[in-house]
Amino acid sequence: MVNVSGSIASCSKDDQKIYQKWFDYVDSDGDGRITGDDATKFFAMSNIEKAELKQIWTIADSKRQGFLGFKEFITAMQLIFLAQTGHEINADLMKSNVDLELLEPPEMEGLDSLLENHSGSLITHIPETNVIMTIDHMSPKPIPFHTPREKVTSIIDGLKVLYNEKLKPLEVAYHFNDFACPLLSDTDFDAKPMVMLLGQYSTGKTTFIKHILKGNYPGAHIGPEPTTDRFIVVMGGPHEITIPGHTIAVHADMPFTALSTFGGTFLSKFECSQMAHPLLEHMTFVDTPGVLSGEKQHTQRSYDYPGAIKWFSHRCDIIILLFDPTKLDISDEFKRVISSLRGQDDKIRVVLNKADQVDTQQLMRVYGALMWSLGKVLKTPEVTRVYIGSFNDKPINEEMVDPKSKELFEKEQDDLLVDLKDIPKKASDRRINEFVNRARGAKIHAYIISQLKKEMPMVGKSKAKQKLMKNLHGVFEKVQKEYHVPTCDFPEVENFRQVLSAFNFDKFEKLKPKMIEAVDDMIRFDIPNLLKNFRNPYE
Repeated sequence: MVNVSGSIASCSKDDQKIYQKWFDYVDSDGDGRITGDDATKFFAMSNIEKAELKQIWTIADSKRQGFLGFKEFITAMQLIFLAQTGHEINADLMKSNVDLELLEPPEMEGLDSLLENHSGSLITHIPETNVIMTIDHMSPKPIPFHTPREKVTSIIDGLKVLYNEKLKPLEVAYHFNDFACPLLSDTDFDAKPMVMLLGQYSTGKTTFIKHILKGNYPGAHIGPEPTTDRFIVVMGGPHEITIPGHTIAVHADMPFTALSTFGGTFLSKFECSQMAHPLLEHMTFVDTPGVLSGEKQHTQRSYDYPGAIKWFSHRCDIIILLFDPTKLDISDEFKRVISSLRGQDDKIRVVLNKADQVDTQQLMRVYGALMWSLGKVLKTPEVTRVYIGSFNDKPINEEMVDPKSKELFEKEQDDLLVDLKDIPKKASDRRINEFVNRARGAKIHAYIISQLKKEMPMVGKSKAKQKLMKNLHGVFEKVQKEYHVPTCDFPEVENFRQVLSAFNFDKFEKLKPKMIEAVDDMIRFDIPNLLKNFRNPYE
């Protein structure tokens, strides 16, 4: 992963002023972003081959956002200088022994005269709108879906517009936010990738984050007892500070406003920990309270713990389940928590932490027992990958671990760290994947709700409601046969029935084909065209 965050720090102040002047000139919209259209014309002044410019864009736009911010722009300029001085451009070049402070601004043919003679933008003929094409089934001609250019300068911006104009109306009409996922805001799309850690107390969740950050974060507490009694979001910021949950919930620039629905008791157990750290410029960590076991799990929490976990799971890119070799029992509360992760299986990573506390023979037995327990809880035929290691800053206990096991731990830890490092690169692709998955879920939900409305009689509504709720399996089967929806995509019957009981079926909406068609067109045409518009401009 290219360390873009270090580019400005490794650039002299004089060069930074030059780059800022160039960046402001190329930024045709003045929104702090350089799109592919802007970049192709500007980068062409370097007289570098197209193949090298393609590689430069790929490295600079490491998160596949479809645009370059100022930091990424400096990285691109430094790569262009290296290409002009004969270096082979590759992803490892910026991490090599090159002294970035010695890199000069590249030669850009004709740029000085343009800056002197023209006060306008370099880009003059880009149209005022991006056109994302959709297809009307009743007409052979494509109908343009116009989006103001100032709104769409990246894939994420495009997803925002598509959500607000096409998907959100369907979700609101059929109460999708009450049954499955809360409505999304712009901050949900803009949020950095998140990694959530789950596990029983003292399995090493907080220590894991410290190990990754190579230091403490504000509010971190570590001990053998349940020290983390709250949800702590660890994110980047200019100063080391902790922000209470009630404050975060009303902060419009943070993606946590929807957490206010869990009530004041939850917000008192929620806080944000900010600190300046290069890694936190690219991702956010979520430290969670330890899952209770034994007699403790019978003590009712004062808020919806599984519900809060589910909320975070929908927004996280990676969910790490940590286990301790001496605490392999999966309690009832842990089972409920894992059940709340249904549908997020591809995000789950299982870590057997503190593996150096047992010898090799015991570790084999512990590993087998963990796999057996996970098979019963996750309910998947596939074998779950379990990373084995000791994620802390202490040296591995060589009295318990032989040299071969030590080598295994180090390789396992490296594999997991590589997985974490790849998160920013894959963030844009994951956003698209989850967006499409959400759209399909909203469609199925609309089919179910409209079917319930369709089966409500003119009289005897109360009895009809009870009958339909009792026979939800039958309703799902009718929807599946009529609309040819895969059975595995339907929600869990019991959870759906529980939420459904609070609604008046008679007030549900009938199926609106135009809304369904709009979402279908979005999936089949708008999103592919969005990806095409913001791909690498040199492909």
